Amino acid sequence: MRWTLVLIFALFGYTKWFPYEAQSLIPLMSNSALFSWLYPAFGVQGASYALGVAEWAIGLGLVVGAWMPRVSVVAAAASVVTFLTTLTLIISTPSGWEASAGGFPAMGSATSFLIKDAVLLAASFSLFKHDLIAVRSAPTKQ
Repeated sequence: MRWTLVLIFALFGYTKWFPYEAQSLIPLMSNSALFSWLYPAFGVQGASYALGVAEWAIGLGLVVGAWMPRVSVVAAAASVVTFLTTLTLIISTPSGWEASAGGFPAMGSATSFLIKDAVLLAASFSLFKHDLIAVRSAPTKQ
């Protein structure tokens, strides 16, 4: 599970460095209370860079966390937050629900790919819980 999340953060973080990805994020992020502030602060490509850096940092934290559970707890928590926030894009994107099919629960083409983040959220939470238990049960150093 850890290594799959690492792969996902590495690959998705990588795409954020390219204009095609930055442009594809505009319809999703521009209507989001959680993300729209990034555009005035950093511009379209800068916002994409910021997301890419965050994704790579989380992925790196998960790698380091394989040997340092305390680091993994923080990285897994950040992963949980990441997938919670991306799931909110389904709600905040105007075309999130397909009107021609009656709206909810018919997902629109602009957001249907985001539902996979529910599984990634569950995986992140499971890893967080696993590593938190490992940290709490580790012998204390004296």
